[in-house]
Amino acid sequence: MAEKDSVLRGDPRLEKLRWSRRLSLTSRILFVNVLPLVLLGGGVLYLDSYRKQLLDERFKLALVEAQITAEALAGATVQRQEALLIQIGKEQRLRLRVYGPGGELESDSFALAPPSFDLPEPAEVDQRDIAYRMDRWFDRIVGAPALPDYVEPKSDEASAWPELVRAREESLTQIVLRDAPDGTHVINAAAPVGLDGDTLLLTRNPVDITESVRSARTTVALIVLLFLLVSTLLSFFLAQTIVRPLRELVQAAVRVRQGRDRAVEVPRLPQRRDEIGMLARSISDMTAALRHRIDAVESFAADVAHEIKNPLASLRSATESLAKVDDPELRAQLLDIATHDVRRIDRLVTEISDASRIDAELSRAEFEPVDLDTLVRNIVSSREERGENEGRKVEIHAGGGSYTVMGVAMRLERVIDNLLDNAVSFSPEDAPIAVHLSRRDGIVDLAVEDCGPGIPEEKREKVFHRFHSDRPDGEDFGNHSGLGLAIARTIAEAHDGTLHAEMRPGGVEGACLVLSLPAAR
Repeated sequence: MAEKDSVLRGDPRLEKLRWSRRLSLTSRILFVNVLPLVLLGGGVLYLDSYRKQLLDERFKLALVEAQITAEALAGATVQRQEALLIQIGKEQRLRLRVYGPGGELESDSFALAPPSFDLPEPAEVDQRDIAYRMDRWFDRIVGAPALPDYVEPKSDEASAWPELVRAREESLTQIVLRDAPDGTHVINAAAPVGLDGDTLLLTRNPVDITESVRSARTTVALIVLLFLLVSTLLSFFLAQTIVRPLRELVQAAVRVRQGRDRAVEVPRLPQRRDEIGMLARSISDMTAALRHRIDAVESFAADVAHEIKNPLASLRSATESLAKVDDPELRAQLLDIATHDVRRIDRLVTEISDASRIDAELSRAEFEPVDLDTLVRNIVSSREERGENEGRKVEIHAGGGSYTVMGVAMRLERVIDNLLDNAVSFSPEDAPIAVHLSRRDGIVDLAVEDCGPGIPEEKREKVFHRFHSDRPDGEDFGNHSGLGLAIARTIAEAHDGTLHAEMRPGGVEGACLVLSLPAAR
């Protein structure tokens, strides 16, 4: 599998997609969808800031121009004032008007010379124009305050201009920003001229600001559209990187469900490090586990049928012969055989039922601290009282320290009972059985040693197979189901432990079965 992964990593087609497979699906989806919005939002904020900066500069310029022009006009003759109005208005593209002390219009640069700019009337503006609409949409997006419309008053009096009224009252330059009908801005600056009560009104139409903002907005719009296109392409690419492997997984899952091909392999997608790769590997592992469980169930069912068939055949033979036999002694023998077979079947059914529900019970059980030292001593004491050790002495060897593990005491008791039953079966009469408790690197070991013939190396794994029965000579047939050690190993593995067989240390004759469990923390 590792070699296969390395080959896949070397594929140039996969190298092109590596960037996406190193990122989670959530990160990729967010990146693809949020990037254009971020660019759009950043562009809008930039344009609003850019426009405000330009307007601030023009405000300062209008203030300076109004003050300089007012100083230049102060004390000048009428002819000189008109000449200055024409010159400054033409050079700076301004409209300059001078009002007398009584508020009457005295001079107008647009009346003295051709206008340097032209503002259209509202009726002349096409509000369906794209630029005009975009200006309005832009103002709504950034929340720009509504500006008053620039309308030329019908009266030529200074009282028609609020900024002129304030400038005359406060003797300070006043600046006002208005909107022209075509969406551009109009800046009015009113400044007192000298000490005679005259007032200057400067009007500027900074069309270049609107044009600059529109140009920048067009650039931003093109960038956003470009990224939207890239985002759309990435979205299709992302969909392919998601849909294609999911489709492969679905097809594999369907083939597994139909069961037509036991050799079907669920793709593990080892080159992917995202959620889909994790899903593929999880489904592959789950499928392998299910197949293993199905094979185990099928094998178990076949073994059960085989094991029950033998005593059933013997029982049927005995019961059929009873009707044909008149000899009381022979009938008694047949009844003994039938009774023995019934007990054997009952034992098999009980052991099979226990073996089939152990996994489910332990998966739902809550583990609690169990002191193996105390548990072993209680088990040995109870067995001696019931005579289950059959005269064999059980010696317990435990050093200092704690032998506490996490588990289900009743099930661990079953394991130890089965190990002691096995030792009693193979140990000669009056031979001792040793139980050793030790601890190493966070593991508690419980070893049960007997003085029997031992277990050959080639059979040390087979003794844990279900229905495996290799009994000592002289033991009555059918007294053991062959499930004891298999059940014991199942319980040990359910406790994250192990159970294995080995020879006794030091080359001493006999078998040693070792239960290893994680120590409680």
